[in-house]
Amino acid sequence: MLNKKKIKCDFCVVGGGMAGMTAAISAAREGLDVVLMHERAVLGGNASSEIRMWICGAKGSNNRETGILEEIALENLYRNPTKSYAIWDTVLYDFVRREKNITLLLNCTCMDADTERGEFAHNRTRKIKSITGYQMTTQCFFEIEAKCYSDCSGDSILAPLCDAEFRLGREADSEFNEFTSTNTHDNMTMGMSCLIQGRETTQNIKYIPPEWSTKLTEKDFENRNPNIYSDYENFWYLELGGDRDTIADTEQLRDELVALAAGTWDYIKNNPKFGAEKWDLDFLGFLPGKRESRRMCGEYIVTQRDISDKKVFEDEIAYGGWQLDDHFPGGFYHKGKPTTNIPTPAPYSLPYRALYSKNVENLFFAGRNISMTHMAMSSIRVMATCALLGEAVGKAAAVAVKNAFSPHDVFLEKMEDVQTLLLNEDCFLPSKTRKISEICKNASLSGANDVIRNGQDRPHVIYNTDETNFACLIPTNEEVCYNFDKTTVSSVHIVFSSDLNRNTLPFSDSERYHPMRANYRLDSPQMCMPKTLCKQFKLIGEQDGKKFELLNVSNNRKRSYHLNLNQSFDKLILIPISNWGDSDLTPIVSFDFN
Repeated sequence: MLNKKKIKCDFCVVGGGMAGMTAAISAAREGLDVVLMHERAVLGGNASSEIRMWICGAKGSNNRETGILEEIALENLYRNPTKSYAIWDTVLYDFVRREKNITLLLNCTCMDADTERGEFAHNRTRKIKSITGYQMTTQCFFEIEAKCYSDCSGDSILAPLCDAEFRLGREADSEFNEFTSTNTHDNMTMGMSCLIQGRETTQNIKYIPPEWSTKLTEKDFENRNPNIYSDYENFWYLELGGDRDTIADTEQLRDELVALAAGTWDYIKNNPKFGAEKWDLDFLGFLPGKRESRRMCGEYIVTQRDISDKKVFEDEIAYGGWQLDDHFPGGFYHKGKPTTNIPTPAPYSLPYRALYSKNVENLFFAGRNISMTHMAMSSIRVMATCALLGEAVGKAAAVAVKNAFSPHDVFLEKMEDVQTLLLNEDCFLPSKTRKISEICKNASLSGANDVIRNGQDRPHVIYNTDETNFACLIPTNEEVCYNFDKTTVSSVHIVFSSDLNRNTLPFSDSERYHPMRANYRLDSPQMCMPKTLCKQFKLIGEQDGKKFELLNVSNNRKRSYHLNLNQSFDKLILIPISNWGDSDLTPIVSFDFN
């Protein structure tokens, strides 16, 4: 008989992709005991070295996703200047390992759930009592009993295991009055991909394709146009399976995708027109990256009309801004353009009510499986947006556990608390602004102007700010100082400029925008930290002339700090000592206190 271990915790997250990681980290930072169960050996899901899809998000100036995702991106720039996937995996792993409140179960597949049926509050009919995972490396079953759960698995594994309501496929245009060519509902989805990556060398290299590789001609690549020298060539269009079952047929589709990928490299490598004689095949994925399968049903279903009409939700907890990018089910063999490309009004609002189950009392979800239509999913599914959703779920779970609330109770009674926690952790909510305390507003400020205490933590068109008027440029070693009547300071909030548009990074737009690269050319650059970001600073509190050093950070890689203090002061001083661009002036976006 195999071993079985039981773990009790506050919050259990299933799936360690970008959404699951940020959900677990977000909740752990609020003090919850968290179990993160992930069926692979490395974290990151579609962004990991096993699949290598790009982390994409909202389009447009200054719309880069911040919070935990920006922390990861900045750490990756610091530790991984050549964009090595071996190092990228360790960066993701480190972000989970450093959280002492997270128990990480890798190589552990969620396989069962024990549920209770009944009449629960708010018309819920199910409640999860525990879930069970099997860890193949230890041949051990893990039974996790938590107060609440989050399905961040992508495929919504908890839907069939606990009878959570879900949707699958494409809605008819009439159901939600969406802009879609689908007249009747069907079960078709977007497909999945096994990607390839090349590396340029200094010598001629042969490529001998396996006999089972797919033989391809120029006609097969109509509307695809591979270009191994382009920074944007990540071969996303090697896609199949949307016209089949992206769960049940995955193994068969994997075989076809691997053959397609090998055949694509053969077509490029052994065709003189591509100039690929000195290129080597650096990676061919054997784990398909999925775009779509089950979508959970929540208290609210986000639609394409919500996005296109730029509906603003009072329970806003995140935003999107990728285009409506609907891949046709036929994938690589679809004749014509492979996707739609309909712009969205970035940033658009996303509601909390789409992140928890309408029939399972204690079930959250985050990622490409939230409560939304197929057309809405074509934009929301990208990983930077999913990471924001995960961070929001982590904060909501913390509020739920600490108040003995269900997810829906949080919506009814504690929505502002969740939004405040997100804003404090540098998550941009387009319709909200961080509230500044009256004592901070009225304090005497020297060394800077009121821009740093307006609650606006980035340049943005919403705030009528740009790169010239969103921050104060503070000379090296000069003090920014608040003087006020002695009071208990509960928290201090600091935001530096991490150059959200990455204008101070080298090379092309693609290199600056994406944390990782697709192909490795001989002239691929080494990346650097954003030159605007503060590198070293001190935060000092003073009371009755006595100084207390609260922070002294060198080699800073973070954009934002929210420091809980609960100490009495009559003066707060921030001193930027240096920045990553070696400039005499360091931008400070926000410095305020409560």
